[in-house]
Amino acid sequence: MEGVWGNREVPPAETRTVIIRKSTQEVDGIAKAGELVAETIALLGEQAQPGITTAELDRIAEDFIREHGGVPTSKGYRGFPAATCISPNSMVVHGIPGAHRVDEGDLLSVDVGITLDGLVADSAYTFAIGEVDPEAHRLLEVGRQALTAGIEQARSGNRVGDISHAVQQVVEGAGFSVVRSLVGHGVGRSYHEEPQIPNFGEPGRGPLLQSGMTLAIEPMITVGDPEVYLHDDEWSISTQDGSLAAHFEHTVAVAEEGPSRILTAAKSRERAGLVP
Repeated sequence: MEGVWGNREVPPAETRTVIIRKSTQEVDGIAKAGELVAETIALLGEQAQPGITTAELDRIAEDFIREHGGVPTSKGYRGFPAATCISPNSMVVHGIPGAHRVDEGDLLSVDVGITLDGLVADSAYTFAIGEVDPEAHRLLEVGRQALTAGIEQARSGNRVGDISHAVQQVVEGAGFSVVRSLVGHGVGRSYHEEPQIPNFGEPGRGPLLQSGMTLAIEPMITVGDPEVYLHDDEWSISTQDGSLAAHFEHTVAVAEEGPSRILTAAKSRERAGLVP
């Protein structure tokens, strides 16, 4: 779940405050929550077949999370009414599960946050339901590539702007747009922590990345223009021009040396191939 709500400007990095660095034990705990997040998203990918409603998918997710000792972090967060955010087609994020029936050719973005033993992990994935048109398929490919590019820059000694710039270069280089009013964020002890992580920006700018930082990196991209609007439910956010959107997210931990550690990767062999 993203760090900015509605169509608002991202504040400059210099105006933001304390970034929490986690202990090795905390990172391992976030990874345990992250494994359950990944398993939940993979389960929803299996269940997201034409005819099922997003409310039914949310019930499946909540039951699975609680059966495995977790708490769905989104439920009740600032009044959000569901365990997951499920956003179809032109809806970018924060879709409230309800009567919408999944249809062949849909894009379905699933965003899951889980608290386990007091620590939080957050991840999202956009599924293609059956056969989708070539442009939708390309959007998903670019979204996954942008997430990978951002994660590759989440290294000790780099800056937040290096992540942001890498995502932007991949997305805009493919002819798509990044949503500028929604951002990634720190995560771990709380659902949303500093720093905010825009999906656009200049390299070498913003807060310094250091080991122990845990970050939710999440490209939110569109086929058309980047502008979005907030629905009357005061949660769901969709593209203004009605173009398709995609959302991919991992929680990662910045390592002392080398690449960051992905904390929301599926471990079970039967599901590991369903999410990146």
